[in-house]
Amino acid sequence: MWERVFSCPPFRIAIVGGGQLGKMMTVAAKQFGFYVLVLDPTPGSPAAQVADCQKVASFHDREAIRRMAEEADVLTYEFEHIDCTALAELEAAGFPVFPAARLLRVIQHKLAQKQALQAAGIPVPQFMAVGGAADVQAAARQFSYPLLLKACTGGYDGKGNYLLRAPEEIGQALEVLGETELMAEKFVPFACEISVLAARGRDGEVRTYPLSENEHQDNILRRSIVPARVGPAVAGRAREVAEAVMREFAGVGVFCVEMFVTPDGGVLVNEVAPRPHNSGHYTIEACVTSQFEQHIRAITGLPLGDTSLRSPAVMVNLLGTEGHDGPTVLEGYRQALALPGVHLHLYGKAITAPQRKMGHVTVTAVNLEQALNLAEQAQNLLRVAAAGRGEE
Repeated sequence: MWERVFSCPPFRIAIVGGGQLGKMMTVAAKQFGFYVLVLDPTPGSPAAQVADCQKVASFHDREAIRRMAEEADVLTYEFEHIDCTALAELEAAGFPVFPAARLLRVIQHKLAQKQALQAAGIPVPQFMAVGGAADVQAAARQFSYPLLLKACTGGYDGKGNYLLRAPEEIGQALEVLGETELMAEKFVPFACEISVLAARGRDGEVRTYPLSENEHQDNILRRSIVPARVGPAVAGRAREVAEAVMREFAGVGVFCVEMFVTPDGGVLVNEVAPRPHNSGHYTIEACVTSQFEQHIRAITGLPLGDTSLRSPAVMVNLLGTEGHDGPTVLEGYRQALALPGVHLHLYGKAITAPQRKMGHVTVTAVNLEQALNLAEQAQNLLRVAAAGRGEE
């Protein structure tokens, strides 16, 4: 494999998706001297700013995906909402796609994903498929309120979810979620949310990363704290569950297993993402091998890297602020970068919008208390705004 990887021309990687995850995958691939093509409908996407070539096309343009794949040695993707059929057709023609299309098809459908995990004996919250109001009422009788309704496909960052608190809200919930397949899930009064990054190579080797403790606001990840502030028993159980997920899906690449920690110290899998994840950005500075380098290693058949934590870390997402929509400006970056251990990442998105992920900052320190303190200072200094709009 090494002979092929480092032969001339260089190994070629096709990435469906040109956002920030694709950009950081590309940077990791260029570290090995690989040639990278990305497909994204937005010209000059973040990944295109560092890749060798961008195909400007829809994520559901099967012909464009096929043409890009023909120019590469392997294909991967940075997010789930793409044409799975196009990937399956490529696999049927003998083209290597990682993670496999069959896994993506299951993971794209939240109900199918939960059913697969449950069948494998992996702990998940109680759930059931629902159709109309009568089914939702039946779910509420079984699970009680509050009750979480989820669209089975298409949702992210809380979109496609509705927390139902009373029977009077059923009609509104069904209207908000629209004409789509739904599932109901028992609400979990969790102690905290965590995630485990797990990588699986083409040879079947599996490695996991230290747990990340994740804090959300408005269903968007705001801060990740590593190592997670949980006991060793919870940490060990979470790693075991993540490894079980990897065995069940047998996927190649980096997966993120998001979990709830229950008040009694149990863990329940919330969702699985078949790709590097926002909660794993800390690995760039804080681990021996970043999640992005690990993904590239896995899909190209290279040995997996060391996942050890170099130092405690806190990652904070930089989101567009309310009232600002236009060309991106980051305020306070000079002051933030003067703080020790602060690492700034801007994604290169030309236009900011409220709640849009525009970048992140990771703070590393000798201990977690210091990292938390410095991260709070940096967060208070940094503000994503729009050029020419002035102060709110």
